[in-house]
Amino acid sequence: MKSTFLLNPMEIRQHFPVLTEPKLLEAIVKVGVPMHLGAGEVLIDYGGYVKMMPLVLSGSIKVLREDEEGNELFLYYLRHSDVCSMSFSCCMTNKQSVIKAVVEEEQTTIIGIPVKEVNEWLGQYASWRNYILSAFDQRMYELVKVIDDIAFSNMDNRLMNYLKKRAEALQSSIITATHQEIAYDLNTSREVISRLLKKLEKMDKVKLSRNAISLSTFK
Repeated sequence: MKSTFLLNPMEIRQHFPVLTEPKLLEAIVKVGVPMHLGAGEVLIDYGGYVKMMPLVLSGSIKVLREDEEGNELFLYYLRHSDVCSMSFSCCMTNKQSVIKAVVEEEQTTIIGIPVKEVNEWLGQYASWRNYILSAFDQRMYELVKVIDDIAFSNMDNRLMNYLKKRAEALQSSIITATHQEIAYDLNTSREVISRLLKKLEKMDKVKLSRNAISLSTFK
């Protein structure tokens, strides 16, 4: 369930050190909507219109893409100080969302920036413009990696890369997830994931327990 809280310019600067203009920080406090979110909440859904662009203060958010048959594919995680570039694209063109953003951790906190300000600040504040462009560059790199994994990597490597990304997003070597959930994210079957996880366990890369996977290392 969403709940709001108060922010101040100094706190925003601590979370987003690249945003340097005092007037920009004051503007974020004035128009931004800070929110606490719970695990499993859908922040952005397929076909919806994005009214606010989220800046992540803490926690993590999983971004997914859906194909024509309704199958979902994991794209990337949003973490501390991140912004969702694909939601920015929808904001600017007023088009329906082609992604879904789902909150991964309890007590994830964000600031929602209204569409109007997202656009206006690009021309007003250099640090905001640089922040958005840098985020686009990072997301593009991650999307290329997803394409490379699908095109050139076998499912063993895709699974291991997925587990590492999820562990990094959660800042924990222990991943709480069912085999079915992982299968959804990687657009494969539960049986394939279970078989590969057992294979990785025999290689001492993971340790399996009920609905939890421990990675030997994720750094």
